[in-house]
Amino acid sequence: MQPTEQRLADLEKKVDAMTVIVNKLYKVFLATVIISIIAFVLPLIGLLFAIPSFMANYASVLGQ
Repeated sequence: MQPTEQRLADLEKKVDAMTVIVNKLYKVFLATVIISIIAFVLPLIGLLFAIPSFMANYASVLGQ
């Protein structure tokens, strides 16, 4: 039974190591998703203010 117990202990160590790696990957993936959303949403919010201002200036240049 000793080799089986040793093998089980080794497998538990490997599973624990994989758990740590997966948790780090999850955090990196979550940070990437949050940064991507921010990089997409903030310019959209800026455009909500910039487009009306641009259209007003453009209309004044055309003389309307």
